[in-house]
Amino acid sequence: MTQNDQTPGPKKRKKKKAPHIAADLSDPKGRERAERELVLGDHGFLRESFQNLHQISPEMWRANQPNPRQVREHARLRGIRTIINLRGESTKGYYLLEKEACEAEGVTLVDFQVFSRDTPKVETINAARELFDTIDYPALMHCKSGADRAGLMSALYMIFRQGMPVAKAMQQLSGRYLHVKSGKTGMLDAFFDAYLTDTKDTPKPFLDWVNEDYDPAEVKAAFLKTFGNRFQLDRLLRRE
Repeated sequence: MTQNDQTPGPKKRKKKKAPHIAADLSDPKGRERAERELVLGDHGFLRESFQNLHQISPEMWRANQPNPRQVREHARLRGIRTIINLRGESTKGYYLLEKEACEAEGVTLVDFQVFSRDTPKVETINAARELFDTIDYPALMHCKSGADRAGLMSALYMIFRQGMPVAKAMQQLSGRYLHVKSGKTGMLDAFFDAYLTDTKDTPKPFLDWVNEDYDPAEVKAAFLKTFGNRFQLDRLLRRE
């Protein structure tokens, strides 16, 4: 029997990962574990001296994931009253320590999860508008690197809160903030580009286009069709 004639054996099932159990910050060992998850597991050591921090208006800042010391600095030096966490709630140390620091400084922590490698959902865009109308300012929003999700939300903030044209607002997605357009994160650019293309000859307010014409699946499919071999870049960057 040749190798090609051999029938494949049963496929091995991947073991499901056990759910991550949150560290107990009231216990010294638990706190040590949470800090290790922040510094090593979440690459917090890279953000110790580089926060990718930018002020995009008198009332709004953008940054990467802050550690507790940086949360205190945002509250005491910049008067930040609200921090918008674009990564979503988590049991990992980076989130637990941020939440604790916000509580200690009287800062409201808002968990508003968005994604960097997909076209934004219609309901997410509408929720972002409501968010910007209801939070206490000054505010700061962050994802992990401060590049892609923070860029998307910064652009939406400038459109909804500042009344800025889409073409100008989408400059928040640029290399200046470490955003990479040539990877899957380019779907965020494709979303805004779709609006500009669709309304080039027949102008239409951005939110009306989102609610009446925008098809996330269609924009995503068109982007992936021209994506080519650039998936390798995403694997190299290991973005969330």
